[in-house]
Amino acid sequence: MNPYTIYITPEAFVEIKNLPGHVRQRIKRAVDELADQPRPADSKALALSDELDYAVWRLRIDKWRIIYAITEDTKTIDVLAIRKRPPYDYRDLDGLLAKLL
Repeated sequence: MNPYTIYITPEAFVEIKNLPGHVRQRIKRAVDELADQPRPADSKALALSDELDYAVWRLRIDKWRIIYAITEDTKTIDVLAIRKRPPYDYRDLDGLLAKLL
């Protein structure tokens, strides 16, 4: 059994589904691996308020970013978005996080 349970938001699910085939497979594999290792070497914590019940991270896969939240109390990971960078600049992060509440 995996230490963490992964939830993918409906928006992120559609984003994954619409990725090019070779990228989609890498992203799916990386998301699955988060259950065992929620903070892999290519990931980075995003600076947000310390008052949140969760930590927001991003995982880099080539030009793509997986944006996800880790909730330690419940051992869950919420995959919020899959974005290509550039041009993605995290401006929609507040809107993504609002969906967690």
